[in-house]
Amino acid sequence: MEIGTSGGALGGDYLSPSSPAAVISRWTFEVSRRFQHLLDKTVPHVLYRWIGCLLVVLIYAVRVYFVQGFYIITYGLGIYLLNLLMGFLSPQVDPEMQDGPSLPTRGSDEFRPFVRRLPEFKFWYSITKAFCIAFVMTFFRVFDVPVFWPILLFYWLMLFILTMRRQILHMIKYKYVPFSFGKQRYDGKKASSTECTNVPRD
Repeated sequence: MEIGTSGGALGGDYLSPSSPAAVISRWTFEVSRRFQHLLDKTVPHVLYRWIGCLLVVLIYAVRVYFVQGFYIITYGLGIYLLNLLMGFLSPQVDPEMQDGPSLPTRGSDEFRPFVRRLPEFKFWYSITKAFCIAFVMTFFRVFDVPVFWPILLFYWLMLFILTMRRQILHMIKYKYVPFSFGKQRYDGKKASSTECTNVPRD
């Protein structure tokens, strides 16, 4: 009985709204909710989001330039960005893993918009967060591993060229372009004109 009573007391303390754990949990949830609300408000402002991202990249570049170190962090950041870029340029469903064509290959085919494996907003958010984390890491000398940075730069450039070559060959093979320039859009006046031209005539 004493053990059950003690367990109940501990459980009561843990579930108490005034306990430190509950206060921290509510505070964390509130901060997370407010941060998510701010992110949701930035979704339609694509240009301003990327301008802010470029400012973060510039601050990190200036920091590394003046410190003259932390090249291993920059190299790891470059590998991560390359992985994000491949996800941004790749279709959500790989045509090699799907039966039948998943993308239009002729002008007479039905229009299907390009759906990315990594959406633009997540692409932007991941890049910005990665540079912020890397910037914070530059204040800890433990991450400043002495390396010969030209070798890292050469290796990253070779990796970038080989990866992009494979991605471009994949785009040519399945005839898709991961950008919206010049694609048909179903909004505004063009959508109205499309609807008018498709009205059957008696």
